[in-house]
Parts: sequence; structure tokens; C-alpha cells
Amino acid sequence: MTRLPLSSIPRIPAACAAATALALALAGCSGTDSTSAASSEPATAQSSTTSATAAQTAEASASATQSDSELAVPGYQVGEIPPIPLFALPDLGLLTASTGSLTPDLTGDLTSRPGITVSPARCDEAGILAGGTTVVGGDGSVVTSDGDSTVINDGEGAGVYEDGTVSIVNNGDGSGTYTDGTTNIVVAGDGSGTYTDGTLSVVVDGDGSGTYENSATGESIVIGGDGTGTYSTTSVSITNDGEGSGTYSDADSGLSIVNDGEGSALVSLGGQTVTVDADPLAPVANVGSFPSIDAAQPVESCGTVITLEDGVLFDFGSAQVRTEAATTLEELAGLLNEANAPTAYVYGHTDSISDEAFNQTLSEQRAQAVLDALVADGTTAQLEAEGFGETRPVAPNENADGSDNPAGRQLNRRVEIYVPAF
Repeated sequence: MTRLPLSSIPRIPAACAAATALALALAGCSGTDSTSAASSEPATAQSSTTSATAAQTAEASASATQSDSELAVPGYQVGEIPPIPLFALPDLGLLTASTGSLTPDLTGDLTSRPGITVSPARCDEAGILAGGTTVVGGDGSVVTSDGDSTVINDGEGAGVYEDGTVSIVNNGDGSGTYTDGTTNIVVAGDGSGTYTDGTLSVVVDGDGSGTYENSATGESIVIGGDGTGTYSTTSVSITNDGEGSGTYSDADSGLSIVNDGEGSALVSLGGQTVTVDADPLAPVANVGSFPSIDAAQPVESCGTVITLEDGVLFDFGSAQVRTEAATTLEELAGLLNEANAPTAYVYGHTDSISDEAFNQTLSEQRAQAVLDALVADGTTAQLEAEGFGETRPVAPNENADGSDNPAGRQLNRRVEIYVPAF
């Protein structure tokens, strides 16, 4: 056996991971046959020559393995198991029926799969209050109405919002409910809550544990709250045991990784098996608290953002679009054309691993690679590419105690296509 040691979108600027290329060190090793040691001198010399040739062959084979991306999870190094993904609720502030220029019926044409999200873009521009009437009572209460919607604030923190479609009940202590006929949210106020819509179900228990089920992508996430967790799709399964060990398997590719939690991982694909050095898996971070119902403040979207995780597009440390990503980008090009989008912006982002200069360059190269692919696929929109390096994370790269947050870094390694509303 050969052993290979291994070395919300950001604010769309009102003006609108990083994979570190670590070198793989190779060490070939061969054993001494006791029978050969007992042979005659000429036989020993011949055996030594054969042994040396075998070692060279093993080294050459190992080198081929080292460069074979099939032995690595896309976007990761050989033997590295992706973290159990973080999950979060959709932005409750974006309660518009349309996601800007790309409406839900159009974005539905982009095949749902893990690593790709389509959502309204929140640009945090100042809102404008116009028309309607506002009555302020002497007890601090407020009633605002414009004929289409009504907001009632009882002056003690509680309130009700109604607009004929959306209903929000705020109990004043962080708890409350939200419903719009499709989406239902129940917030307990103690950090726990539930969220359900046509395809998504999220449960947060308040003790750091929780579950996530997405019928559109086939993704299922279970966070134990004690460092353990599981992630599964129709083909991929990841288990983190919480003490450094864990497993990864992909039924489609046949790739299997077993991390023993003690510094090594067994990687298998077809009839090939190698053992590589691998850091123990970091414990799965707690889910955190369910947001207060106060987060549900209707805000108009300024466009659409399509986010693609780096593993969907690139191999580890590379800016060359993977062959398997061609279909995704072709679908995206068709989507932009069908929406008649006049302009779109391609933004590259990385995590904070490696130095800032490397990350900046990598993000620029990846954004440009996606732009070039979209142009080659016939996109008619005017495209611009820009890289932001590690400057616009959507999740923490480190935990509060300074330890690594691999799930957060995974979300930060991404390419975004922003289509302004028009």
C-alpha cells in the first residue's frame, strides 16, 4: 500500500474557498524479502535491482495518484473530507414575490443540486416611505396603513403585520409567527424554532442541535450539538463522529474516504487504495440560535444572486473550470438569456486560508474563468468579472475561540453571479 503524506450574500455593491495550493510530498517505501536475503550474492544483487525497480514503479504510480483529481472530493485535497455544511434560514427580510429580474419560474429551470443557490439580492439601500397614513398614540403605539398593508405596534414590543399575503405576529419577546401561504415560521424566543416552505424544512432546537431537509436538492443535514453530524444527498454521505474521525462516500463516483481521527485517511476508488496523512476532523459547530421574529421585516429585492460553491466549479487550488461544471454553466447561460438580462456581474470570493495576495489573485482568476465560460456558452448579457479575495465572507472562517471553522470557510469559497433588477 502506498502512503502519501500531505503537506448572503455579501452586500452587492451599492457601487454592488479559498483553496490554498499546498504541494503534495511523496514518499515511496519498499520492504526487504527475507527469502531474497538468504539467496546467493548474484541472486541478492538481482533481487536488489528488482526491488529498486519495484520501488521506482511504486513511486511513479504514487505520483500518478497524487495528480489524479478523481481521488479527491472536488475542491479539496486527496484524503480531505468536506465539513458538514452550515445551514441557515433564507433571508426573512426579502419577502417579495419575485426575485428581481429572474423570477422563481425561471430560476427553477436551473437544476437544483447541492452547492448551488438562487436567492433575492439584498442591497441594503435606504428605503423610501411614501403615501399612506401613520397614527402615533400617546402610549407609544403606532398604526400605519397605505391601503394595501397594515402595521400595528402596541408600544410594548409586540405587533402584527398584514398585507393580504404576509402575516407576521410578533409577541414582543422575540417569539412569533410568520406565514404567507407557502412559508411558515414559528419562533419560540428561546433560540429554537421551525421553518417550512415548499421544499425546505429547518428545525433548530436551541441547544446547538438541529436538522435541515431540502427536497429540491435531496440534501439532509443533522447536527448533534455535541460535535457530531451527518450530511447526505442522493449519492453523497458524510459522517463526523465528533472526536476527529469520520467517513465520506460517493455512490456515483465510487470514492470512499475513512479518516481514523489519528492523522491518516484511507482513500479508495475502484481497485485503487492509498493511505494519506490527514488532519482529524474538526467537531461540527452548533447550529446556533433561531433568529428573532424581528428579523422578518419586508424589504424589496434589488435583483438576483446565483451562488456556486467552488467545489462545483473548480478542483483544489485551481482556477480552471472542471469538465463536470460545463452543464451547470450552460444552464446558467440559457437562464440569463431567457430572462433577457442586460447585465450581470461575476464575483469571485475565497476563504482566509493562504495570504491575501494569493486569495485576491485566485478570486479574480476564478471569476474571469466563469465569465469566459458563460460567454462561450452564448450569454448575451454584458458581463463583468471582479475578485474580492477573502474580504467578503458570508460565514466566519474561525470560531469564536480562534479555532478553524471549515464549514464557514466552505461557504466563503464561492463564485456569485449577480443580476440587478431591471
